[in-house]
Amino acid sequence: MKANYKFSNICGTVYQQGNILFTPDGNTLLSPVGNRVSVFDLVNNKSRTLPVENRKNIAAIALSPDGNVLVSVDEDGRALLVLHHFNFQKPVQDIQFSHDGKFIAVTHGSHVQVWRTPNHLVREFAPFVLHRTYTGHHADVSSIRWSPDSSCFITTSRDMTARLFTLDPLEGFRPKTFAGHKDAVVGAYFSANGKFIYTVSRDGAVFTWTAKEEPDDAEQLASSSFAHSIPQIRWGVHDRHYFNLPHTKVVCTTFHPSSNLLVVGFSSGVFGLWELPSFTNIHTLSISQEKISSVAISPTGEWLAFGARRLGQLLVWEWQSESYILKQQGHYFDMNTLAYAPDGQTIATGGDDGKLKVWSVQNGFCFVTFSEHTAPIMGITFAKHGSVLFSASLDGTVRAFDLVRYRNFRTFTSPSPVQFSSIAVDPSGEVVAAGSTDTFEVFMWSVQTGKLLDILAGHEAPVSALAFSPTGANQLASGSWDRTIRIWSVFGRSRAVEPLTLSSDVLSIAFRPDGMELGASTLDGQITFFDVRSGKQSNVIDGRKDVSGGRKADDRVAAANSSSTKAFTSLTYTADGSCVLAGGNSKYVCLYDVREGEGVLVKKFQISENLSLDGTQEFLDSRKVNDAGINIDLIDDRGNASDLEDRMDTSLPGASRGAGDMSVRKHRQEARTKCVRFSPTGRAWAAASTEGLLIYSLDDTIMFDPFDLTIDLTPQAVLNILAEGEYLKALVLAFRLNEKPIIQQVYERIPRSDIRLVARQMPTVYIPALLRFTSEHLEKSPHLEFDLIWVQTVITAHGRFLRDRSGEHAPVLRAAQKALGDVEGSISRLWYLIDQSVVKHGLDTDMSSNALDDD
Repeated sequence: MKANYKFSNICGTVYQQGNILFTPDGNTLLSPVGNRVSVFDLVNNKSRTLPVENRKNIAAIALSPDGNVLVSVDEDGRALLVLHHFNFQKPVQDIQFSHDGKFIAVTHGSHVQVWRTPNHLVREFAPFVLHRTYTGHHADVSSIRWSPDSSCFITTSRDMTARLFTLDPLEGFRPKTFAGHKDAVVGAYFSANGKFIYTVSRDGAVFTWTAKEEPDDAEQLASSSFAHSIPQIRWGVHDRHYFNLPHTKVVCTTFHPSSNLLVVGFSSGVFGLWELPSFTNIHTLSISQEKISSVAISPTGEWLAFGARRLGQLLVWEWQSESYILKQQGHYFDMNTLAYAPDGQTIATGGDDGKLKVWSVQNGFCFVTFSEHTAPIMGITFAKHGSVLFSASLDGTVRAFDLVRYRNFRTFTSPSPVQFSSIAVDPSGEVVAAGSTDTFEVFMWSVQTGKLLDILAGHEAPVSALAFSPTGANQLASGSWDRTIRIWSVFGRSRAVEPLTLSSDVLSIAFRPDGMELGASTLDGQITFFDVRSGKQSNVIDGRKDVSGGRKADDRVAAANSSSTKAFTSLTYTADGSCVLAGGNSKYVCLYDVREGEGVLVKKFQISENLSLDGTQEFLDSRKVNDAGINIDLIDDRGNASDLEDRMDTSLPGASRGAGDMSVRKHRQEARTKCVRFSPTGRAWAAASTEGLLIYSLDDTIMFDPFDLTIDLTPQAVLNILAEGEYLKALVLAFRLNEKPIIQQVYERIPRSDIRLVARQMPTVYIPALLRFTSEHLEKSPHLEFDLIWVQTVITAHGRFLRDRSGEHAPVLRAAQKALGDVEGSISRLWYLIDQSVVKHGLDTDMSSNALDDD
């Protein structure tokens, strides 16, 4: 089995902190997600995550005017730019490219540094060259804005002033100070013609500054353009305007110079749109229950983007039509569990916030959220057939959701209130079982009637895991903290159950896809395998040293001796049953090969390099321990903590779940994996981690993996045979070489009339590879009929071969099913649009004919 899985996307988180940006064309939005940057294509409705990582959570990002260079700066001031790393030595509040793209202005405490933009096409030893450092503010600088001609810039600070600096020294020029505000200045902006400067303060005041009328300067200003005379103007307050919103502070602002639109985000979750300099309120809307952390406006001024840090919301609003272009939100607290749909197209996640979200694998967006649960969701699973999703929660209910009509159509409860921690559905989808943490029993219900069928008692501790045999053998396995696994014959007359005893508490169990083997992970870090028929132990993996790693900031022992990370809390088999994927309370996810009765570690995946999370470092830095013996990383000394509303504790007494008790120092999140699941197609796996839903997929672009290579088999030889018209031979040789560009070239050159002949004569050893390639081609290629003929012909000619080996080729068949499902959905949507246009055209025709009759 291939193990070259590579990080491809984050689905469960859309925004965490920092500023959001539009690209110069206005079609794409960039959003910081932890220590990564996610890219949202608003036109094609897709999202992806850039493969690069900063050392810590990103605090600010900036994009060059041509859209080629992206700079991301983390909380410590360390910048990442294409091929370069750089340390600004201090936390960065704002970073801005000049309009000509030649300079980068960066806040540096109470100073401002301007650097020359590195050339992204040339790799240099020291690409960052400091141009000048600007001083004058008495507190931290919060924002920077360049003038239209990039000759000067204006900065704002917490010292309640704004200052105007020139890029290069000018004779007789002294930096201008814009004072008069009674609170910290949030933003300052130039108008498009350079005649006005607008400053916005945190208490809701907007000052308009313009040139003071003096007869001596009139001739000088008239002879030069306003853009070049900005430094020479004597600026004075022209107007003072106020938002007059009680108990509300301004958090973030942005300005669109060409249309003179000021966008303001408030601490109450309300945003407003004002036209300057007249200060006309155009639009006001409440879009969030928490304060808006960041705001951006597209280059055309049509779309407004908002990020709310506390809720993890990302919104794009078209203010003219008053409609959402994008509305996404992650889980408020930790993500506990996940499940792949049988076709592999969707992933469902459940979190501590009681929300159940369903995500599309294709575009990375959440398309439905169920909020019926009132307590954390501990387990979810899909029915094997049909679009039904089941969830178990600590609120004492098990719920069934219809993914066609998007509704909760069945709710299962126990006779006495209990908390459910695990769930399983039998292969027929007619019986659902859930394990409790209070009474240590397993409850079974009928999905059709909703009635309680049976209560399985016998465990002496909370039931931590449940799994039905996937082959329909009517076997239910339950794992418990009482160190036993029980395999129940749920529909048989005999209720004799022989418990399988383990050495420690059972945390997770999983059946092999053929139902012949059962794997269980325990608290002592072992993965134990049992033969289901004989009930005997067949294999054991000691994974303590594999999963352990990472020392927390408050740990008193080294990472190698820490016991908190030495166990797998989630376990899953690959689609073909050859490997096991396991994750736990550490930064590692391990892939083991279990085919030959030996557990061989194939690969260790590190889910995060983010130093903002606890447990990502192997060794702690003693230089970060202060005189009191406390790690300074545990002390929150950020600027936002000085705001009164951020320091106020509004939680109930004793409430510490989810966000935690913020009165104690240790409130950092830990790098851990709560749940891992393999895609039914075998081409990807997902992990519910602290940072969100991480998706890893096979990377076929780099690896050279020939199937049957000989010395005379070269790409040129394949192309020569193809040119001679020997399509079958060329296709076989292309699959032997196993290079995707060559396979695609041969595949697309085969005439439509020869497809059936080539597919029938194709050797069976290449059939799975051909079907997989055709399925992938079907998802991306515009040649719809061509690919459908290939799929139909291959399945018709070799259906018996694939059916006889359905277990071995299950991932390939699921990939084909997924591709065909996508095509069916696209065609149905297209047919609906055509049908609607025909109906509309018919109505228009009828109305025009009626009008003619009336005339």
